[in-house]
Amino acid sequence: MLRLSAEQATRGARNAAARLQKAHVSQGDRVAFCVQIPQDPVRSAFEQSLLLQTVWGALRIGAIPVMVNPQLPSAEASAQVIDCDSKMSITTAAALNELVSEASTVGSADSESFAARPMHYTSGTTGLAKGVWTGFLAPDQIARWWADEQDQWGFDSSDVTLVHGPLSSSAPLRYSLLVLAAGGDVLLPGKFDPHAIASALATEKPTTAFTVPSHWQRLFALDSLPASPYRLVAHAGSACPPKLKRRLHEWAGAKSVWEFYGSTEGQFAACSGLDWESRPGTLGLARQGRRLFTENDVIWCETPDYSRFEYWRDPQKTAGAWKRTPNGGSAFTVGDLGRLDEDGYLYLDGRREDLVITGGMNVYPAHVEAVLSTIEGVEEVAVFGVDDDVWGQRVSAVVVGSASDELIATVAAAHLAGYQRPKSIYRLAEIPRNAMGKIQRLDLPQYLANRPEVTKSGKSGPQRIDLIS
Repeated sequence: MLRLSAEQATRGARNAAARLQKAHVSQGDRVAFCVQIPQDPVRSAFEQSLLLQTVWGALRIGAIPVMVNPQLPSAEASAQVIDCDSKMSITTAAALNELVSEASTVGSADSESFAARPMHYTSGTTGLAKGVWTGFLAPDQIARWWADEQDQWGFDSSDVTLVHGPLSSSAPLRYSLLVLAAGGDVLLPGKFDPHAIASALATEKPTTAFTVPSHWQRLFALDSLPASPYRLVAHAGSACPPKLKRRLHEWAGAKSVWEFYGSTEGQFAACSGLDWESRPGTLGLARQGRRLFTENDVIWCETPDYSRFEYWRDPQKTAGAWKRTPNGGSAFTVGDLGRLDEDGYLYLDGRREDLVITGGMNVYPAHVEAVLSTIEGVEEVAVFGVDDDVWGQRVSAVVVGSASDELIATVAAAHLAGYQRPKSIYRLAEIPRNAMGKIQRLDLPQYLANRPEVTKSGKSGPQRIDLIS
């Protein structure tokens, strides 16, 4: 576990900024980062620190870091590096080390303000990944964008954030940079390991962390977990099962736990644990400076001018994501479906792309998952559609846990309409997820098809049980 202080990070970022300028990288240029993190935890933590400092250095001179996930297949990662039209591509730890370590007085690397926002590619859960970036912002817009995040989470120089996810993803990178900018420290484990995280909780006493639900599934599976040192635990990325959510509240205290609803494109809502306890299932109220509304069940977010984004080199997709509002503002959508209660609290039904249409009826996976996740013995569940000659799509589910098939069928019959109930259950030891812990529902049919199907008495492969023929 490596502890990176704001002082160390600032010094490394200044070096990196100056070296990038010496290499003729200037404001508006894109710098692609795609650096494999090694398995060795000490080395990988050190390389994470180099990555953070270099990204911060690029931001200081107005360059746009493009974060490419190094866990992607090499052809896909290379395609993104090419697609972003980068001025420089950084693919090795040696290149990072050279930029951070070598001091230089070239250029105006002493700027204290962020000059841009990193560019990320969407996770690809809804098709081909697209680059998301803010375009070129004026200095006052940049300042307001970072102030918006700081105001939401209240980071200061006393904070220590413990990184759980990969820094190629937007939220772990953003949280780390925000804490460093506030003068705090960042704890870098290299890669997520529940035992290392548990040890850091006891010895390093972090005050904040961004997490996804699968992190807590693995942490609570340990024999024991130290008492929570957190003043703020934020989670997002995928739906959190109610039982897991309540356990997190018991461990950290509901007032210290926050869930936020957002995407690579932007932030919609935030919900304190106390609000969730009084309104189970809600994702909270609109983030400050934003307004939520729905049209035909699609969630829209009216957002400040500094939060506008574009899809890289895709004006048609960009135009489809935005609309003018009656008061002259702009609102965006990522196609998610949901509803608002009378007090403005948001409830998510799911992504339009995840929608299962069976026999002409719409089934929202999130709704079915919410019902099944209440069953004792269901640790995780993912609902998805499989092509069916009769129904168009067949509602199916992957279940992790010890709940019996009979219990699942009974609860489904009691709380779901016939067309909403899973017709097939697949038993797995764990649900496949991407690097950020998100379930790739659209990929589940192919994932299962590539593994030998077995009966309940089988010894390997996913186990399929047909509840309804």
